[in-house]
Amino acid sequence: MDTVRVAIVGAGVTGLSTALCISKSIPRCSVTVISDKFTPDTTSDVAAGILIPHAYEDTPIQEQKQWFRETFNRLFAIASSAEAREAGVHLVSGWQIFRSVPTVEVPFWADVVLGFRKMTEAELKKFPQHVFGQAFTTLKCESSVYLAWLEKRVKESGGLILTRRIEDLWELHPFFDIVVNCSGLGSRQLAGDLEIFPVRGQLLKVQAPWVKHFIRDGSGLTYIYPGISSVTLGGTRQKGDWNLSPDAEISRDILSRCCALEPSLRGACDIRERVGLRPFRAGVRLQKELLVQDGRRLPVVHHYGHGSGGFSVHWGTALEASRLLNECVQALRTPTSKSKL
Repeated sequence: MDTVRVAIVGAGVTGLSTALCISKSIPRCSVTVISDKFTPDTTSDVAAGILIPHAYEDTPIQEQKQWFRETFNRLFAIASSAEAREAGVHLVSGWQIFRSVPTVEVPFWADVVLGFRKMTEAELKKFPQHVFGQAFTTLKCESSVYLAWLEKRVKESGGLILTRRIEDLWELHPFFDIVVNCSGLGSRQLAGDLEIFPVRGQLLKVQAPWVKHFIRDGSGLTYIYPGISSVTLGGTRQKGDWNLSPDAEISRDILSRCCALEPSLRGACDIRERVGLRPFRAGVRLQKELLVQDGRRLPVVHHYGHGSGGFSVHWGTALEASRLLNECVQALRTPTSKSKL
């Protein structure tokens, strides 16, 4: 087998980064990204895009740290390059604050971000309701800009983009040799995975160019993330809620919570509401599966279930998905090489 035909199902940050990773790391593979939605209409487009890891209870901490480190290092290189503006990746400094001292004062990712330290008493005076805080510099992706940049890079690497809704992975057989499933919540149907469920997130995009530092409540529920073109205010975590329509009462509550942390936001204008459904499960699914039906075989690599942590670990998990795919590629090519011998 000369060229192995690979289909990537899903065009969010997971699907596009996986497609690019495969294109660059595995020779003699043709890559096609297939989805019914592309930027700016994906779940990833709604995400705040800041690199602060979400912990996965079913995944060893060292593995999570490796994913985060690989992602941070790649995006830091982009942010330090001439491509930073086109990619929408930039450094942002700020504070994570707590109403009580956390059990773990130094998180597992502290030595990956830049300049991590405990906040000073002078800094904490800005937040009178909080008693402890951490200051550090991390990275932020302007979600839609970054997705468009990834899509462009996939095409430049020879990848194809196909707009189509997939109802069953078997639709892709025999047009493709291997499928990478990056369908997020679509995996409930495509992979029969009932462990994955939506966690609804509502946020606001506002114009407040004077806000330069991020502020994140330790619970992660209330946050202020300044970006290149707007400031993202959040948020909500509504488990099992599939509603994509903004709720005006929730928007008022988000604005109120954020103004309590940064009173200057009362002067913000051009307030826009966004809603996304995070694909949550106990751990990211990174796994090979061989589908067999009526004598047909279809190797699948599953890569989904990042929840609210997709941007923080996407390149690290894409590298792992590529390694799994390479194992499938080698398995397909082995019988051919033996027959030639």
